[in-house]
Amino acid sequence: MRLRILACVGTLLALMPPATLAAPPKAKPEPTLIPIGYLKQEVDELIPLSRLNVKPDDLGIAGAQIALSDNNTTGMFTNQKFALDVERVPVDGDPVAALNKLVDSGHQFVLVDAPAEVLLALADAVEGKDVLLFNISAADVGLRQEDCRANVLHTAPDVAMLADALAQYLVWKKWQRWFLVNGVFPEDQAYRDAIRRSAKRFGAEIVEERAYKETPGARRSDTGQQRIQQQMPVFTQAAPSYDVLIVADQREVFGPYLPFRTWDPRPVAGTAGLRAMSWHPAHEQWGATQMQNRFQRFANRFMLPLDHQAWIAVRAVGEAASRTQSGDYGPIDAYIRGDSFDLAAFKGQKVTFRKWDGQLRQPIIIAEAELPVSTSPQSGFLHEHEDVDTLGIDAPETKCEF
Repeated sequence: MRLRILACVGTLLALMPPATLAAPPKAKPEPTLIPIGYLKQEVDELIPLSRLNVKPDDLGIAGAQIALSDNNTTGMFTNQKFALDVERVPVDGDPVAALNKLVDSGHQFVLVDAPAEVLLALADAVEGKDVLLFNISAADVGLRQEDCRANVLHTAPDVAMLADALAQYLVWKKWQRWFLVNGVFPEDQAYRDAIRRSAKRFGAEIVEERAYKETPGARRSDTGQQRIQQQMPVFTQAAPSYDVLIVADQREVFGPYLPFRTWDPRPVAGTAGLRAMSWHPAHEQWGATQMQNRFQRFANRFMLPLDHQAWIAVRAVGEAASRTQSGDYGPIDAYIRGDSFDLAAFKGQKVTFRKWDGQLRQPIIIAEAELPVSTSPQSGFLHEHEDVDTLGIDAPETKCEF
């Protein structure tokens, strides 16, 4: 009986098509590749006054790289793979040619670490193409206003946001009488103008303005230190009664010398002393400790604002690709700009992009060198839609026309 059964089974197996006997497992499709570009324009800069502020060679790039790792972790489940390619442009190099090289090789999402005029040239060079640029460093208000471009999103906060964030904290502290000093460079005057706007907006009073007209000198030398110790008290004396000195010195010509050297014993804020920034190496709230530790293990240094701004840009692409299940430009671009997009950025609330100017709306950290002091928007500064829109240029004020 048993032999007859085995014989029948053998006959049935012989009659079955070969494909049903040993069907090979279906091969997993190749992951969708989403390349991201990073264009860094090298610029001539002054040597920092403090050795602690020497910029690491991978500033910004390391932030993009760890975000790429985050994207690829998710990509293992969505069958997507992300790649990062960096183009460094020397001081006398051609940034447009570098961008074209990235675009021609399939990069439709490109982070740009470059001055405002270079960013505008890059945006105009790819106008009409399926290319989205992320401004991760330029803080110029004009890039979000009269010079805005539809193919640029900004993860770097602009000067207006930073000034408003600082102003809110000073007003919250009831330090409402400001002594404002500024340097001679255009970016110093832009920050000064932003502080003027913030004072008017939040009810502070600028009791006096002064310009520091000297250009960089000995800076780190022994005689330079002695000269500064004598010069700063004299420069700040005879001011009307004030609560805080606000300095606008973006290139660090004299600002870092002001704390503890003013004629009157007053706090210093602005581009030196108490500052507003997108990220701080000692920020640990809202799960940031985990981010800080991961970054430190990855890069062997602390995470700086430019790193975080680059991290957000790469993660924005990854989040949109994951949510849309697509590697195509159209769905990813639309999702990033749409109402459904938000991104957890370790800042107490998810961040999104403003529709009227492409600026990332985000809380701003108020900090001194070693520790964060507060985060703006401050309690009591309200907005009809999003309190974070009390920082920077709001929709009714915008001059941007895409």
